[in-house]
Amino acid sequence: MTTNSRREFLGTVGSGALVGALGGSLSWAVPTQAAPKSDRPKIKIGQIGVGHAHASKLSVYRASDDYEVVGIVEPDAKLRQQAETQAPFSGLKWMTQEQLLNESGLQAVLAETRVRDLLNTAETCVAAGKHVHLDKPAGESFPRYRGLLQLAEKSKLLVQMGYMFRYNPAVVLLRRCLAEGWLGEVFEVHAVMSKVVGPVQRKELAEYPGGIMFELGCHILDLVIGVLGKPNGVTPFPRHSSTLDDKLLDNMLAVLTYPRATATVKSSALEVDGGDRRHLVVCGSEGTFHIQPLDNPSARVTFSKPRGEFKKGYQDVKFPKYERYVDDAVDMARVIRGEKVCDFSYEHDLTVQTTLLQACGLQPT
Repeated sequence: MTTNSRREFLGTVGSGALVGALGGSLSWAVPTQAAPKSDRPKIKIGQIGVGHAHASKLSVYRASDDYEVVGIVEPDAKLRQQAETQAPFSGLKWMTQEQLLNESGLQAVLAETRVRDLLNTAETCVAAGKHVHLDKPAGESFPRYRGLLQLAEKSKLLVQMGYMFRYNPAVVLLRRCLAEGWLGEVFEVHAVMSKVVGPVQRKELAEYPGGIMFELGCHILDLVIGVLGKPNGVTPFPRHSSTLDDKLLDNMLAVLTYPRATATVKSSALEVDGGDRRHLVVCGSEGTFHIQPLDNPSARVTFSKPRGEFKKGYQDVKFPKYERYVDDAVDMARVIRGEKVCDFSYEHDLTVQTTLLQACGLQPT
């Protein structure tokens, strides 16, 4: 990422505020989006696929005043039968892909297929002139992903990646601290995202040579690249540590090097209650920002001197309950309506994918 694009990225902060003390902790008020005008037409959106682990996010769009969900596609009869009984999909109109893409007024599509089919789906949607929310990771073929983004940019279409912590309120506050220069020069970043993956899902994940870093670590790599930009070097440490002989790379570490900084990214499929230890730590010459856990965020921060609403030294910051994808959906609507530009550039997303493949021990070719 260039210096300018990183500065633009760090500037996408929002105007939240610290609003008071709760038992010695500060409470962060998340900026709210204005309610849509009653006469503003809803964005017509559909979903292709229910095979992705995050396909149920469709419920966010069904509940939103910004969207009208016009239909859903799933050619696999077994997957469709399972989905029809689940709340996020119940009562929706089932279509073929051709029917959905030819639906009058359709503007956007959620690509929620199995990972191996994500790029095929996204390419078809962009070629049809539709904005796309593309779930992660963005496939194993870097040339195809790069081509997808090039076509989208040429066609002035959004390809929004489904990395689930981009609008986490603690991450939003971290971006504010970085944009204001409150942490000084960042020299160290740590990120961990792990869980226990059961035997059945392990076999499915073993299909991809990138292992658990490819499946899970991509979320935190997105955050690390947001803080430090494109690394000079990436050294992967892939491991299979389970006694199960399924060949899944289930214990992975990547070290990212920069001219004056180092980042470590860790992801495993073995950690008991790993969700509670998912964290992001950013250390700078003027302060440290530690988010843990990521999913239900709280932060412990320290500054070398008072900064804005913060005092010198360590303090805890509390946040409201984080619901994944709600703010992503709001942001997508605003981009589609031309109210703002996307907070995450094509260049950022390409850097994330390049670094992810390298962190998995793969080559982005």
